[in-house]
Amino acid sequence: MSRGLPTPAVRPRRILVVNPNTNPLVTSRVRAMADRCESAGVTFEVINPAAGPFSIESESDKRQAEVEVLNLIGSKAYLDYDAYVLACFDDLALQAVRQMVAVPVIGCCQAGIEAARAVSPALAIVTTVDAAVPGIDRMMKRYGAGDRASVRAAGIGVDDAARAQPQAQARLQQAIAQAIAQDGAQVILLASGGLTGQADRIGAQAGVAVIDAVEAALRQAARVCAQGSVPVQPVNA
Repeated sequence: MSRGLPTPAVRPRRILVVNPNTNPLVTSRVRAMADRCESAGVTFEVINPAAGPFSIESESDKRQAEVEVLNLIGSKAYLDYDAYVLACFDDLALQAVRQMVAVPVIGCCQAGIEAARAVSPALAIVTTVDAAVPGIDRMMKRYGAGDRASVRAAGIGVDDAARAQPQAQARLQQAIAQAIAQDGAQVILLASGGLTGQADRIGAQAGVAVIDAVEAALRQAARVCAQGSVPVQPVNA
């Protein structure tokens, strides 16, 4: 009986995750979440630009960070990936990166809203700084969050959120409690890279489902990549 041809090996899909700010603690939180989302067929590389804002809390910060992200992804060193995730709730550089590369580019806002709406249409987006609220309002409409969605800011800095300092946590829980009591929220979407990896603890305190927008984007990117495998020609075939 003749032997069949060898089954081609399948290389893991490689996903580049970019934290647009330069805060190493935020990057480490995103990296830890990416490690949780990895599988045998999907690997993540998590980086941040070498220059740019430490936290993205204003329109000026956004403009500066966008330039750095585009320069980073535009370099040859970061072009050979199967997908990209921009680990920032704002659609910072999202459309521009999609025009630069021919593979999926996942943003946290849309991925997070889709994950939250799978739980309940009565969702509240809770972010860090007040300056982020108008932009999030616009993105909610863009992604069809609907009339039952609301957005609130805890009034804390991104770095304070990442450090999970007690005062910052208290303000965050207060904003969530208001979203539940006043907005009728049945699911909370955390809208900051600084809050990555904290959804389980925050949800246990709040008593409702809490969605991590960065985790939602990572898992969506992994699903997209897993739908198609890239065959690798065996050596000496």
